[in-house]
Amino acid sequence: MSLTLRPGVCTTDTPDGMVLLDEVTGRYWQLNGTAALVLRSLLDGAEPPDTARALREAYPRLTAERADADTASFTRALTEARLVVPA
Repeated sequence: MSLTLRPGVCTTDTPDGMVLLDEVTGRYWQLNGTAALVLRSLLDGAEPPDTARALREAYPRLTAERADADTASFTRALTEARLVVPA
């Protein structure tokens, strides 16, 4: 499931992660480095299992189950917030 940002949502990298701005509502979301890694991976076309694997590579102490759950949870939150849509 490749994702893309919904039209009207823009990103800005920060030293600690990324900020998303919904230009329609004026709401913004500040992502930490881990969340930014997940979003970048998904926007680059990676599937959730590949994204979870990238998380485990970045954080070796992270279990596969936790990486899978965190990736799924964050993907669901992005979708529910209407920040991303299927590519």
